[in-house]
Amino acid sequence: MSTAIEVDRLTVRYGRKTAVENVTITVPQGSVHALLGRNGAGKSSLVRCLLGQQKPTSGGVQLFGRDVWRDRACLMERVGVVSEDADAPPEMSVASIARFCSRLYARWDQAAVDARLKRFGVAPEARFGTLSKGQKKQVSLALALAIMPDLIVLDDPTLGLDVVARKAFFEEVIGELADRGITVLLTTHDLAGVETITDRVAILRDGKLALDEELETLKARFRRIRFASQPAALEASPLRAAAVRQWGSGAEAVVTNYDDVSFERFRAGSVDVAEVAPMSLEEIFIAVAGEGAQS
Repeated sequence: MSTAIEVDRLTVRYGRKTAVENVTITVPQGSVHALLGRNGAGKSSLVRCLLGQQKPTSGGVQLFGRDVWRDRACLMERVGVVSEDADAPPEMSVASIARFCSRLYARWDQAAVDARLKRFGVAPEARFGTLSKGQKKQVSLALALAIMPDLIVLDDPTLGLDVVARKAFFEEVIGELADRGITVLLTTHDLAGVETITDRVAILRDGKLALDEELETLKARFRRIRFASQPAALEASPLRAAAVRQWGSGAEAVVTNYDDVSFERFRAGSVDVAEVAPMSLEEIFIAVAGEGAQS
């Protein structure tokens, strides 16, 4: 499978502070890759390097096999971006913004913009500054997709949106993926929303890559196990616990290498297991990147 993004041993420093340290990530074409991390984990620095807006301290980024810092001008013809802050001159009409953008890209699809604006209920003559947050994000998405991109970068695109607007945004992205199979790199704090569309998840913690794997593989190896009493045998078992905490008179452990065979052997040793439950992406993220997560 061809590669859309190749982040190779990327390091970004600001003076003595290291924002991103030796991160390597590969994103195949046609896939959806979620880049997750707490505030300050290094996501923004990595995205700026990926878009050729910032030169890394060391390492590099290639898009479609070309160095993004050296070949940014031509590569950005193939990349649509929806940023955290939907930004455009507030007094300009939506139609004027679209006309301005259309002059910058060779593969501009105005019919697609018109269709999306109609579907979103946005009047072309409306001034950008009068739109709701949800409408601004939908306009940004319409403009990003109008260039017929091979890659779209969604940088925390649903920040500040209500649940209805978030759902509408992700449904539009899902529809585009089904129609055209574009590559998506997504940073977000809306883990419930991204869980329905992403193929692979990378988590940054303190600038370092904590994990990068297929979502289904990730969810298969994480389990929450509750014990009716303190599980003294857990330390000697093959199961690795990322965290153990009190749960009533017993304990709760988050296991990071769960498999049925190992667990059944563990339980056969007269361990009082009360419950075994799968974990959502949000729960896994907290276990990996939360305050009490093990490095």
